[in-house]
Parts: sequence; structure tokens; C-alpha cells
Amino acid sequence: MFIDEAKISVKAGKGGDGVVSFRRERYEPKGGPDGGDGGDGGSVIIQADRNLSDLSLFNRIKKFSAENGQNGMTKKMKGKDGEDLVLKVPLGTQVFEEDILVEDILKHDQRIILAEGGRGGWGNQHFATSIKQAPKWSKQGLAGQARLLRMELKTIADIGLVGLPNAGKSTLLSVLTSARPKIANYPFTTLAPNLGAIKAKDRTIIIADIPGLIEGASLGKGLGDKFLRHIERTKTILHIIDASSDNIKQDYKIIRTELALFSRKLAKKREIVVLNKSDIVSAEEIKKKQRLLSRLTKSNVISVSSATKEGINDLSNLLLVSE
Repeated sequence: MFIDEAKISVKAGKGGDGVVSFRRERYEPKGGPDGGDGGDGGSVIIQADRNLSDLSLFNRIKKFSAENGQNGMTKKMKGKDGEDLVLKVPLGTQVFEEDILVEDILKHDQRIILAEGGRGGWGNQHFATSIKQAPKWSKQGLAGQARLLRMELKTIADIGLVGLPNAGKSTLLSVLTSARPKIANYPFTTLAPNLGAIKAKDRTIIIADIPGLIEGASLGKGLGDKFLRHIERTKTILHIIDASSDNIKQDYKIIRTELALFSRKLAKKREIVVLNKSDIVSAEEIKKKQRLLSRLTKSNVISVSSATKEGINDLSNLLLVSE
């Protein structure tokens, strides 16, 4: 199961307590204070890992705690610091606290402290003065930070594929890139975002395919619009339309409406419109539908066939140039 949302509680370790202690040596039975400091509590840290694809680690385990620091010891020895707890998350993970974005994880190995460990308390060695040479008190360690957090995954990609179910998005992704998404002749084959890459000599662009949208997706119909956030970071929308459809104008408007209802920012992104499955429609019909969509979108419309590879190189080059 693809998991792109998670609610967790994190708690950093408590700092160890400082110790009250005095030197008791053979020739110095009334030595000065030598109570050591408590160790610092461990912190809870998230670390970005490009090899992870979702938040499934947090599907079952919801509470995470770092190790407490140890108490101080005699002979001015400091207690051991608590171990940090490192939680790995995929690139594109956003962390929220009470619906306020606190972190956006975008780089591999990026580390962010979610909950900071408590400082260890001072031993009585720190409190000796010329007046009070034998202090009988120390400081307790501080509590570690505790937070309730929500994480959301927003896939990092350059281009986002959108279209109605069965428009051929997944097949097109597999032809354009080395991705191998599940492909079948029924709606909603894609149940989670799929990523693929087009590679050239000097660059690589990432394409994200999300589950197909239907009219009313913003109201929860079909798979709803929950996956649209996975293309919010993209620069370009690649809008795929089934060339064999009887009403391509309506097909186009349905998707554009759902994009606008989800996010004005998403609806304003650069768009490339593609007529797919050109191999099952006559050349005359393709040209007619291209003209219709060009008038509607005020831009050129490219036709391709994932089955015969017609137009695929042109589309690939266009995507590389556009990014």
C-alpha cells in the first residue's frame, strides 16, 4: 500500500541529572565536590533518503522516542549522552505542526531535528564558591521536546502526467522512460504515483504519473484528488487525452476544472497537450482533433502512439527542451 500521509508523536530524551558527590580519598577524607554532569538526552531527527518512495515506515508505528541521557557520576564524570533517533523519509516529505509547515525535505541526506533532547543537569562541582565550598545540591536534567506532527509526501518531479482514466498515461510513461508501472485495460490501474526519468547527455528530467481523474474528483469521486499534491512541485503539466474519445473537448475541460478546483497555482502551470493512441484513429481524424484542441488551448497539440512509438521521440525532445 502506498502511504503518503502519517501522523506521529515524537519525544526527545530527558537529560540526565547532575550528581551530588564529594571526594573521599585516603589522605583527603573531606575533599571538595566532584559530582559529574548528566548526559544530554537524544534528539529525534528525520533524514531524507532518495531510496525511499513513501511513508510506509510510519503506517504501524506512531510513537517515536529517543534515549534519555544517563545521570552524572562521581569523580566529575559526565553521564553518557542519549542516542539520537534517526527516522528516514523520502525526498519531498513535508512536516506540519497544527497545520503549519515546519520543514520541507528536498535534498538527499538532509537532516532536521524534530525534537531536541534535554540538556543534562550540572553536578555539584559547578556550585562551589569561596563561601560555600561544599554545595549539597545539583541540577536535574531538562525534559526532551515532545511534538505531535503530521507528514505529507509531495513527490519531486519536473513534469506531471494528468488525464482521465485509461487515457494511456502509464503506458506512455513506460515508453518515454524506464519506469514499469502496472498497465491494464480498466480504469484506475494506477493507484499510486509512478516516477520515470528521461535521460540526455547533460540532464535528466523526472516525470510523475498520478491516478486518473474523473469529473467530481475534487468532491471525492473516483480516487478523488488526493494525489494531485504529487504534481504540485512540477514545472510542467503533460495533459494526456485519448485520441479515440468521442468528446475530447469535454475530456480536456474536465481535467482543467479539477486542477483549478484543487489549486490555482497548479492550474496556471505550463501545459503540454498530447493526443495519445493515434494508431487507432485515422490521420484525418487526428488532424481534426488537433485543430480543435489547439483552438481551445491556444497552443500546439502533439499526437503520439505508445503502441507504435510514433511521435515519442518528438515528445521526448520537447520535454527535454521545455525543462
